[in-house]
Amino acid sequence: MKPDPLKALTGEQLQAYRLVNSKFPPIALFDDVADAEEFEALYQIQALTNPRLLNEAGRLELIPLADIPFGITGCSYATAPFTHINPSGSRFSDGRYGVLYLADTLDTALAEVQYHQNEYWSKVESLSYERFVFRGLSCAFNDAGMLDASHLPMTDPIYDPDDYTHARRLGREVRNTGSNGLRYRSVRAPGQLCWALMKPRPVSSIIQTAHYEMVWNGQITSVSQISEV
Repeated sequence: MKPDPLKALTGEQLQAYRLVNSKFPPIALFDDVADAEEFEALYQIQALTNPRLLNEAGRLELIPLADIPFGITGCSYATAPFTHINPSGSRFSDGRYGVLYLADTLDTALAEVQYHQNEYWSKVESLSYERFVFRGLSCAFNDAGMLDASHLPMTDPIYDPDDYTHARRLGREVRNTGSNGLRYRSVRAPGQLCWALMKPRPVSSIIQTAHYEMVWNGQITSVSQISEV
């Protein structure tokens, strides 16, 4: 699957959702500055006195500073997936670059995360009971220039529930074109939509909504909201 047949979206201001594990706090450094110049100056100063800064900020070499939306509310939430990447990869990444995944509704985001939590923790031996708390995030962004794969049928190999080979090839090609991202069908919540942003620049704000708890007892047995904003 080449990205060429996929039409570019004309641009619409949208609201979407994601969940992040609450054990990962926002990265204050991204939220404390208004532009790339301020960031570089503050980063150099803090790096001299804060030995944890490199771990907190992540691998900055993985994203051009020009792609970071400095000055927006929740800049750290928008940027973190690109500097703290999962080396195991994801549907549209082979683990060498980050992707900001968003869902059209919070229920879609919960379905996606529940599936992947089940997959991950089922491989951990002797884990009989655990609870995981996630922070709900509401993201405002513009989809201008993103490619649209949502018209492809669920039988297309990019939607294979387990084999990400074709999806990762498409993700790499979309990223290499310089596109902002991809709209696609949710595999875990049939009939719903998701977005895979290849850079955080389209994001105009990300705010926290509520906290959600997933309880593991051989599998995720319950999902519930445990706090308001």
